[in-house]
Amino acid sequence: MARGDRRAQGLARVAVVVRAGAAPMWWLGVLAAGTGLSVPGITGRRIGVLAGAALFLVSAAVVTYARRRRYVELARQAARASKHDVLQDRAVSARAWRRGHRWWLLLAFLAALGSAFAVPAAGGMLLAGCGAGLRWKAAWLGRREQAGDALLWVRVDWLSRNGGRPAGKAVRAYRSTGIAAGDAAPGGARRRTAALV
Repeated sequence: MARGDRRAQGLARVAVVVRAGAAPMWWLGVLAAGTGLSVPGITGRRIGVLAGAALFLVSAAVVTYARRRRYVELARQAARASKHDVLQDRAVSARAWRRGHRWWLLLAFLAALGSAFAVPAAGGMLLAGCGAGLRWKAAWLGRREQAGDALLWVRVDWLSRNGGRPAGKAVRAYRSTGIAAGDAAPGGARRRTAALV
């Protein structure tokens, strides 16, 4: 987005979109890991759990730190949101992401379950690690928002063209608002008392 582009747009919170996949990935991963422990697998449960723990840590770290430079660059170019821009509710943004990725989540869950016959619990812990990484990335974004005293938003049309990825190629810049705007706190968590925009 060029700085001079002031047309009204629908905006979704960046941190909310990042955080949207955290809970389903975490709980599906936990469920797959727990179910996977019921079968001995090829490697045995002990090796499966140890491998899963390593995969959890690696996947969480990779997801947490992936594309951070891109997020920082987009945030640096953020223009102030117009008073005519429409700020999307937290629940709407999260629901849209989950609806758009429901088949991917289902396939990931089934793959994690299937992997238990080879390495028990490992696939589920990998998926749970991805969920934890998204949660930590959203928390990092929240700290940046608090430090800059501004919330970051992404145009909904760019988001939909980019497969729901808030830092993809189709996203050219973010917009910003004051810290009290919208119904989500810094980092994308539910705001305890909804603020008026």
